[in-house]
Amino acid sequence: MYSVIAIVAAALGGAFLSFFCGFGLGTILLPAFMIFFPAPAAIAATAVVHMANNVFKLFLVGKHAHWPTVRRFGITSVAGAIVGAWALNWLSLQDNAIEFSIGGSVLHTDIIRIVIGLIILLFALLELSPSLEKLAMPTRWLPVGGLVSGFFGGLSGHQGALRSAFLMRTGLSKNEFMGTRVVCACLVDVSRITVYATSIAGNWQSMRADLLIIASLAAFAGAWTGNKLIQKTELDLLNKIIAAALILFAVAFGLGLI
Repeated sequence: MYSVIAIVAAALGGAFLSFFCGFGLGTILLPAFMIFFPAPAAIAATAVVHMANNVFKLFLVGKHAHWPTVRRFGITSVAGAIVGAWALNWLSLQDNAIEFSIGGSVLHTDIIRIVIGLIILLFALLELSPSLEKLAMPTRWLPVGGLVSGFFGGLSGHQGALRSAFLMRTGLSKNEFMGTRVVCACLVDVSRITVYATSIAGNWQSMRADLLIIASLAAFAGAWTGNKLIQKTELDLLNKIIAAALILFAVAFGLGLI
């Protein structure tokens, strides 16, 4: 019973957080699913709920998407996600683990986590910098941003943080920002799940349909609540919330804490 509550809380809180920060659901839900499933099945289950939640958010805010930005950013995101997913398959066969201790506690991370954490941290610090207004990303760089964020999406599944970092300085309105981000997220999810399809299919027998349904419904509730509250949030405040969350996420992720 407590494990089911943990999954509901993780899905609800993660989906709610993802509306403000662009990431959270997969990061929080994966450990909860690992209570029930072996690691490969937990990853597959998380991917299924993540995709279902993005489709739900697509119905909520997709109509506000800025399609010129989607074309510039989303198409290269798909290409990056496919390459990243194949790279993950290759890296899973390599030994790149790093073990270290802090205050007597032994932590485990790897090269992928460190690189992603450093990139996210850089963008977050730039967002909090007073001089950032002079460094707004020209739209001609959006395809590069899509390629990079899509690649890390396929590689680690944590593409939301990088996507937010690239899109938050494009001059979009709050609603356009939310809609564009969700459309691009769906494109990346479809691309990476297509590459993961063999692994997911091989782990269906380890999954529990009832938990997938419960987690998906909880994620829908979190997304719906986040959508309602974000309408009352000013865009500048939203950017600061995202930046603060990016810093916390980057440090914790790079150190292997999540």
